[in-house]
Amino acid sequence: MASGRVLRHVGKSARGRPVLPPYGCSMNICVFLSAADLDDRYTRPAREFAKLLGKGGHTLVWGGSDVGLMKVVADGVQEAGGRLVGVSVEFLAAKARQGVDEMVIARDLAERKKLLLEKSDAVVIMVGGTGTLDEATEILELKKHGHTDKPVVLLNTAGFYDGLKEQFRRMEDEGFLPRPLADLVFFAAEPVGALAYLEESRGVA
Repeated sequence: MASGRVLRHVGKSARGRPVLPPYGCSMNICVFLSAADLDDRYTRPAREFAKLLGKGGHTLVWGGSDVGLMKVVADGVQEAGGRLVGVSVEFLAAKARQGVDEMVIARDLAERKKLLLEKSDAVVIMVGGTGTLDEATEILELKKHGHTDKPVVLLNTAGFYDGLKEQFRRMEDEGFLPRPLADLVFFAAEPVGALAYLEESRGVA
């Protein structure tokens, strides 16, 4: 094993469903999001996106915790028939979700981010705090320098990222970005638009 400690990695899900092919008709979608307990204006769209992901036959790749918004999304994906691949970290291992298709425990946050991106075909950024922002800016920095071409969607639920969007546009307008902002990230207002962009970007039927 190159890195991380695998707790569970099986050929079938916890309910006996066969593993879906990783590319072509399905995607591994990494979701960066909060582990906090949030109100309905944030949980409802997150749950909606999770159900769309699961019904589409896709796999959720996420931080592995079974709390807060992370739990909401994992529940929604699993209930809709999708697979769960978690990447937790040693100091949060006690909060790791049980009954998943794969769980890896990383040594630290840096390794966790690396593994999350390695295991995914695309990235969605949902509402979150400083940890989510750190993860989001890292994938955008990699895209900026051409180290990845994975599509990235920022799901701007309830206008949560309006300020960040404005800041990114200022960076672009004033010459801080070597590539157009549209090449780095797609801003979606609703879950259906977020998933549609990813599927179109990856040519998923």
